[in-house]
Amino acid sequence: MFSKETYISRRTELKQLVKDGIIILFGNNEAPCNYPANAYYPFRQDSSFLYYFGQKRDGLVGVIDVENDTETLIGDDIDIDDIVWYGSVDSVADMAAQVGVANSAPMAALKKICSEAIRANRTIHFLPPYRHDTKIQIMELLGIHPAQQKESASTDLIKAVVKMRSTKTQEEIEELERAAEIGYKMHTTAMRITRPGVTEKYVGGQVDGIAHSYGAQVSFATIFSQHGEIMHGNPSMALLESGRLALCDAGAETINHYCSDNTRTFPVNGRFTQRQLDIYKIVEECHDYVLNVAKPGVRYMDVHFAVCRLMTERLKELGLMKGDVDEAVNAGAHAMFLPHGLGHMMGMDVHDMEGLGQIYVGFDDETRPNLEQFGTNCLRMGRRLEEGFVVTDEPGIYFIPALIDDWRNSGHCAEFLNFDMLETYKDFGGIRIEDDVLITADGCRFLGKNRIPYHPKDVEEAMAGVGC
Repeated sequence: MFSKETYISRRTELKQLVKDGIIILFGNNEAPCNYPANAYYPFRQDSSFLYYFGQKRDGLVGVIDVENDTETLIGDDIDIDDIVWYGSVDSVADMAAQVGVANSAPMAALKKICSEAIRANRTIHFLPPYRHDTKIQIMELLGIHPAQQKESASTDLIKAVVKMRSTKTQEEIEELERAAEIGYKMHTTAMRITRPGVTEKYVGGQVDGIAHSYGAQVSFATIFSQHGEIMHGNPSMALLESGRLALCDAGAETINHYCSDNTRTFPVNGRFTQRQLDIYKIVEECHDYVLNVAKPGVRYMDVHFAVCRLMTERLKELGLMKGDVDEAVNAGAHAMFLPHGLGHMMGMDVHDMEGLGQIYVGFDDETRPNLEQFGTNCLRMGRRLEEGFVVTDEPGIYFIPALIDDWRNSGHCAEFLNFDMLETYKDFGGIRIEDDVLITADGCRFLGKNRIPYHPKDVEEAMAGVGC
């Protein structure tokens, strides 16, 4: 948790941005895993509640009355039965005081607050809910059916939260740097223990354990697979095979709930083949290109398409693509190899604030998403970059057998793709290189004082136990 003054300052700015009404920020409740008393662990608080109210306990709601300039932390104190099992915790009043909130009240008071606001015809602001128990609570409090809650959520509150959380302060950057250091330990461990004969599940489990031992948890479900062409290839019991590539996409969440997100791709036996290097070096060049062009004022959509053109040029040199580069990219032919966007916002959520609506987080009135074209419809971040933004830089090249067959059978982008050569790559897998980028006053830099190896020679040395 940050200082009391941090949370006071954040709520003050939020009131200024929203201007009127009552703001309700719902914290999370425990979520049962397979029976009521066996909850998912560790408990994860809602990020926006954390941002403004700082407390990690379940069953809390923050209320901000803008016009009356009052703030209340709502929640029930735990009873002796809970204390027996979980130990004593601070009272709700004590937790409120720790983050500079003057008032506290039991959960039953929230209904009265909402009823009085409705009678007075005051605006009640809430964010789009993503948990069903919160949706039920909103229906009971405000009479809005869960099917209408996303549309009924406050646009003013969404835009205010996005504006504030998008730009990271120095203390947030320091926390993100800590997450990056845990991520470094996770990925270098994966490189050291990857070898033929061990299972994907074993490596993935070791990676997860590091996140839990140095921080709060993983920032998302770890991806570790020899099938790098599968975007979300979670670890299986498959044995790692010599000659294959392993893709590790993993990140950590610090105790204060800031995330890292990195991807590395490396040879299971510790040595790249020339065929693997041919593709790997294209991804490496695209990854490094971002450092030269990402800066305040530049649209990340333009960076994305610049990377797509560079990738297309290099794939043409290998004979996998053909035709005019600009025409190929305009037609979306590059999405055969890169079916996702270049990156996304990073912060307290690994896809920061995605639940608030990507149209508000990654886009704005100037830059709109293209939801019609395959690949481009997965672009999560397109708006102009600003100092203090943290975004991911994650180009990749994937050979997806089903996609190759689908496009070949339909003739899609046939004038730009060498399908005969693509057939010979169906067993290749995929390569992605990903780092977290902080936008600075005049450019950008990677987060983390230690760089997870990604240049081929450095990767091979790391896998041999040299240098990390």
